Amino acid sequence: MIGKICGTGSYAPKKILDNHDLSKFIDTNDQWIRERTGVARRHIIEGETTVTMAVEAANRALKDAGVNAKDIDLLIVTTVSSNVILPCTACEVQKQIKADNATCFDLNAACTGFLFAYNTVQAYMQTNMYKTALVIGAETLSELLDWTDRGTCILFGDGAGAVVVKGEEEGFYYGITHSQGEKGQALTCESRHQKGFGKTILERDTMMKMDGQAVFTFAVRNVPKVIKEVLDKGNLHPEEIDYYILHQANQRIVEGVAKRLHIDMEKFPMNLQEYGNTSSASIPILLDECKKKGVLREGQKIVMAGFGAGLSWGASVFDW
Repeated sequence: MIGKICGTGSYAPKKILDNHDLSKFIDTNDQWIRERTGVARRHIIEGETTVTMAVEAANRALKDAGVNAKDIDLLIVTTVSSNVILPCTACEVQKQIKADNATCFDLNAACTGFLFAYNTVQAYMQTNMYKTALVIGAETLSELLDWTDRGTCILFGDGAGAVVVKGEEEGFYYGITHSQGEKGQALTCESRHQKGFGKTILERDTMMKMDGQAVFTFAVRNVPKVIKEVLDKGNLHPEEIDYYILHQANQRIVEGVAKRLHIDMEKFPMNLQEYGNTSSASIPILLDECKKKGVLREGQKIVMAGFGAGLSWGASVFDW
């Protein structure tokens, strides 16, 4: 059995922080940010939480799929920035959307999270363990940023995206994932420090720290390789793919991947100019926008590729 995406949904906070807003409190400007990243604005929570955004995206995906929440038997939320730890984010979403029959858990693989979760769903469905899954990427990265670090804070935003995946007998899917922990210091976010057993937490540090050049080099080198790897697995060639849905980290990265694959940029949809890097939410948000615009049509061959902290990266190829 192959999992087919039958519904999509997304949510972004109403509050928008554009590049001109950033220039009011850090040394930057709109042209500098656009030229280096492609980002023009990002959405920032104001009253929302990771859970509430995930719930809204989930409800929209269920409506789009025409699926009742009680028919969901697997619910995965990918996030590094939830407002809850216990119960997990997925269980909080389950409670609010009343997906009473779902097995729920969170998955943390940073910007590769949604891709890892999608591959996990496929593995479960191929063993007939689950038949209908809801996968959500939801991030509140604005609460993890050092807003005085212009090299990092200009990149990220908040949002959530979701897909409903149903098991079907027809279709194809191939997936590849990788991790390289020894290079993980390129992108970190330590949650807390505690001095001494049983003592009060003295310091809490949730600021993301990134070596931008190292991440850029890693992505441009490894993403084309893993895409070719998954295409070889399916006996496919790059030019046979209708669209490449990449994690929306940086415009230059997407352009670099396209160049190395010798594929026209028209096959690489982008929306990072509107949302910035929303980590695990970026791929499902982009999928939802492409579906609503009529870009994605039944029978097309689609590649999804994620990359980020871990370091982790991977790709999937499937029919829409």
